[in-house]
Amino acid sequence: MAQKSKIRARAAALAAGFEAAGAVPVETPILLPADALLDLYGEDIRGRAYVTSDALRGEQMLRPDFTVPVVQMHMAHGAEPARYTYAGEVFRRQEDDPARANEYMQVGYEVFDRENPAASDAEVFAVMQDALKGVELRAATGDIGILAAAVAGLETTERRKRALARHIWRPRRFKALLDRFAGRSEVPASRAALLAADDPMAHGFTDIGLRSQTEVAARIEALREDAAAAPISPLQVELIEALLNVRETLPNALEHIRDLAVDMPAISGAARRLRERMEALDARGVDVESLEFEASYGRTSMEYYDGFVFGFYVPDRADLPAVATGGRYDALTQVLGQGREIPAVGGVIRPGVLVDLEDAA
Repeated sequence: MAQKSKIRARAAALAAGFEAAGAVPVETPILLPADALLDLYGEDIRGRAYVTSDALRGEQMLRPDFTVPVVQMHMAHGAEPARYTYAGEVFRRQEDDPARANEYMQVGYEVFDRENPAASDAEVFAVMQDALKGVELRAATGDIGILAAAVAGLETTERRKRALARHIWRPRRFKALLDRFAGRSEVPASRAALLAADDPMAHGFTDIGLRSQTEVAARIEALREDAAAAPISPLQVELIEALLNVRETLPNALEHIRDLAVDMPAISGAARRLRERMEALDARGVDVESLEFEASYGRTSMEYYDGFVFGFYVPDRADLPAVATGGRYDALTQVLGQGREIPAVGGVIRPGVLVDLEDAA
């Protein structure tokens, strides 16, 4: 009980600091309608969230984080620009690692502002860094938008690009797809046999699970179209892999990405936005010369991040979760805004980790 009181006190202090930075305090429900989260993430979210239901409200999920309900609230009622802060518990299933907490507190800071996205990115990062002043942490940054731009610029079918874009947040699946589309891995024997058949549907398939015969036939046709498509060129695959391996200080990473943009012009706009963000961070007093940048960073986070991503970690303590994380989620506002959208970026701090560090000192 005493530990919870300390965590709540630390959360209140963090929220007060975010209010001083211009954020308006808001609250969100603990139980959220599951349909919005399922529409966003598909069935995968069930493996990470606690699900319940009743006859009146249908399927509900315990809040896995605050971003979705805050975006829903803003898109329904918010003025522009807007800054919000919140504090409360979130709930995540941890079946693969029972040592990790399945209920913990988050304190967040969110910015909805279409005027200058680079400045908003820098603002959120700097506000988080200032809130964590006095705690020895390692900061990491990345940009999901650079890889997304590289995928969009590949010389291949739209279907393949959509598949790769959908799996940006699943690194193993992304690599397996890239290898297959580049002709670097063999087609499974079962799929090869299916594609070789003159008319697979002639064997009288019944509905398979939730898929109708029509859907099965469409899937077979898509597989045949993919098998007939030319492989992605070795050069483009090498460029994607070189991009994913960029891990340097921010100025050096920018130069490396600019070099790659010579042969991969699709990422030129993302490289420009990276430069603008670096300049905005520098203007905020962030030491960009030593700030780490990893092109692959953030690819195992929540899938709504589509641009700048960051995190603060305890050095040499891989056993501890990130003390703070955040990023840009412009596309999420489009999905939840029902035709409206606004650039948005935010971050959260876990006060419980801070209290644990203080107690261990």
